[in-house]
Amino acid sequence: MSDLAISVSSGTLQRTRAPRRWRERAITKLIQLNAWLALAAIALILVFVAREAVPLFYEPASQAEVGWSRLFLPQHYGTPAAPLPYVWQPVSTEPKYSLMPLFLGTLKVTIIAMLFAAPLALAAAVYTAEFAPGWVRETVKPAVELLAGFPSVVLGFFALIVLASWLQRAFDFDYRLNAVNAGIALGLAVIPIIYTVCEDALGAVPRGLREASWALGATRAETAWRVVLPAALPGIFAGCVLGFGRAIGETMIVLMASGNAAITSWSFTESVRTLSATIAAELAEVVFGSPHYRVLFLIGLLLFIFTLLLNSAGEWMIARLRRHLTGRA
Repeated sequence: MSDLAISVSSGTLQRTRAPRRWRERAITKLIQLNAWLALAAIALILVFVAREAVPLFYEPASQAEVGWSRLFLPQHYGTPAAPLPYVWQPVSTEPKYSLMPLFLGTLKVTIIAMLFAAPLALAAAVYTAEFAPGWVRETVKPAVELLAGFPSVVLGFFALIVLASWLQRAFDFDYRLNAVNAGIALGLAVIPIIYTVCEDALGAVPRGLREASWALGATRAETAWRVVLPAALPGIFAGCVLGFGRAIGETMIVLMASGNAAITSWSFTESVRTLSATIAAELAEVVFGSPHYRVLFLIGLLLFIFTLLLNSAGEWMIARLRRHLTGRA
């Protein structure tokens, strides 16, 4: 009788497991399909951008007007007394397509944004993960993450109308819209990304490490600095990489708050123009198929490639940090 009951129960169990396995396989295949569709969409976007940019290097009209050297190498513009080796002025009797002012403007704004956002985001993440009471953590974390839902045009408008005036009065800037103003506004958009990833990385550190540190007599601050932060370093680095990529690709904030002047200068108090802002400002009015049109798509291709290389380098560094922290060769 018992053998019959066991056989009946095992048969029922097998019948109930079969639909579950089928559902699990279906869900797995659906997730895989979504992943491949995402990769295909990225590849198609890359192909489209490259298809519009590559003719710049073999079309006779584009080669005659632009040329590889004019994009990246210094030219003899201006006067001998005031030479201008790098100029972005695509709409003129003598079009000038140097990308160096745009690269420099992008670099300056991104540096300011990361210097402003990374320390604040990391400090907030350490506080909410290690020191804040429960009710404070439940209040601060959603409030900071809510900042990620702000439209970038709102942050750009704030920087254009309010922040620029504050900074000019406080530091007596010659130019109201400059790299510092755009970088700080851009940092406000980057803070939620870095904060969220860093806070999750700190929260993922096993509590046993903290308790072992406390048992040895370390304070909460010493534990956070010497135990938790090193253990969460790969996640913190990943958050900074994501924030850096967001800062490079942001458009509306820098378009509204930077002054949009393609100036080749290392001064952070002068107006700048970034790569992404150049595409947003000029692509809608450019002649289709013209050399100017091709150069704008080349800028988009360079941004795409640079972001891909940045993320790949970040993944490599994160993998090395994890191997170093875990003691694996």
